Amino acid sequence: MSPTKTTYVADRLRRNIHDGVWKPGDRLPTHAELGERFNTSPVTIGAAVKQLVAERLLMTSTSRGTIVRSQEVLDHVVTDFIRPDRPPSAISDVFVETVRLAGREPSKEFAMRMEPANAEVARWLGIEPESWVVVRTLRQLVDGEPWSWEESWYPKTLAEEAGLDSPHDIPEGTTRRLADRGLGEVAWRDSNHARPATPDEAMALAVPTGTWITDYIRIGANPHQITRVTRKRSVADRNRLIHELGDHQALGLIRAALNRDNDRGEDE
Repeated sequence: MSPTKTTYVADRLRRNIHDGVWKPGDRLPTHAELGERFNTSPVTIGAAVKQLVAERLLMTSTSRGTIVRSQEVLDHVVTDFIRPDRPPSAISDVFVETVRLAGREPSKEFAMRMEPANAEVARWLGIEPESWVVVRTLRQLVDGEPWSWEESWYPKTLAEEAGLDSPHDIPEGTTRRLADRGLGEVAWRDSNHARPATPDEAMALAVPTGTWITDYIRIGANPHQITRVTRKRSVADRNRLIHELGDHQALGLIRAALNRDNDRGEDE
């Protein structure tokens, strides 16, 4: 395997992606097919692909092959779940709304388990270590690409009361489910930290270990107890977290001004 040949192939693939020959979500030809195209071995193709995976231009999947990653930044208004004009639909949570607003297609991979709370989770929830908690896990995808990995821990008795111990996703979102069962949250504490991804986080997000991610933690409570802690990890340079606070009408002025600037930029 020639380093020069690998660099040549990587440069050609990179140029094709930047020129739009392959667009985000497209699957590249097989290594064998690319080897014929570039008159080189599949081993050299694999090395070039690995280089572009490290640059996060490509991702690999055992079921889908080599896929072109999106380079777009997705805006998340993290206060959207309490905004007063949020649609009352029971089939659209904030993630789905955010992604569809961006003109893209959301999907999820959900899992639920019960386990004793470790010391960190127990401290977050204000419970004794080893107390049973319900853990709801979501890997959220945009156009089939892993975008965020979210884990939420709930005290077991509260989860059972609210029906959050279900092995299925909650279509309307857990925040609305808690409110519907008379357990609605009225206070939140958010923290956000940027750091390199661990091997487990890198695997969940389909990025190389050490890629910078945002580690976003929200603790919610009602007047009687801490209801949950949610930890959401996402690739740092593909996500922008936005807080919107204050009067709804005044916020509308801010959104209109920002949208006008975006429209002007597109026109120019």
